Amino acid sequence: MENSPSYFDPRTLAKLSGLELRARHVVEGYVSGLHRSPYHGFSIEFAQHREYVPGDDLRYVDWKVYGRSDKIYLKQYEQETNLVAYLLLDASESMLYQGERAALSKLEYAKTAAASLAYLVIRHQDSAGLATFDSEVRALARPASTPSHFKELVHLLEHTQPQGKTTAGAILHHLAERFTKRGVVLVFSDLFDDVAALSAGLKHLRHRRHDVVLFHVLDRDELEFPFRQPSLFLGLEGLPDVSVDARALRKAYLEQFGKYQEDVRRACLEVGGDYVLMPTDQPLDVVLSQYLASRMARAYR
Repeated sequence: MENSPSYFDPRTLAKLSGLELRARHVVEGYVSGLHRSPYHGFSIEFAQHREYVPGDDLRYVDWKVYGRSDKIYLKQYEQETNLVAYLLLDASESMLYQGERAALSKLEYAKTAAASLAYLVIRHQDSAGLATFDSEVRALARPASTPSHFKELVHLLEHTQPQGKTTAGAILHHLAERFTKRGVVLVFSDLFDDVAALSAGLKHLRHRRHDVVLFHVLDRDELEFPFRQPSLFLGLEGLPDVSVDARALRKAYLEQFGKYQEDVRRACLEVGGDYVLMPTDQPLDVVLSQYLASRMARAYR
């Protein structure tokens, strides 16, 4: 897959006017970088085998079948036409954070990623819905597959303002009951919530037979804690400001944060979900293209 990192670089995206333009910018570049294939989205499903005839594309040969039978068969795939993607955007106050190395806040980066995937889904004539949340659901758009619906989703994203504290686990419980049609639930959040509550919410979604993808949106500062001087950290989501010796705190912070991140990842994998780390200083193609390519590869096995 050919990548053009500068094309998707957060600093480039930050210069673009409007979320719709950002989404089109990301998706059109992503699609142009793919190997030639008729399947670029979420909704790839194996259909059947058929015998090889001269001129067929050898990429679709099932070599395992060939090894057992000495006959050449191709894998055929069909694209579901009724895929539903539920986009869940965390708009809590902690998503406002933007370190010095990031061109976009976590919220703006997550908005761009969500809009990009909504555009990709609707482009393939599947349906996308959207929920924004903090401690409660702030906006909810039911899934649809029309271009005008994409504009509605973008409008909701653009007008989403961060507030309050997140309770992601409770929100997942609530939405598991609201999403009546089985689909792919895509969560964009820093996931600063109790991991046990988050795990229970994920299990509820899985019980309702949804596929789950966690895009863990984090600033590089949160991952690496680069601070070296005594610092005043401003509290978000109702937490107090804290003055600390950053150098003395760094080792303990990294140990605790690493454990938390691993606990979140494990909670996701336990329900058969996909965990995708999404650092806000990375070009979106690095995150989205690698993830979608791996998802597509799993479908082709």
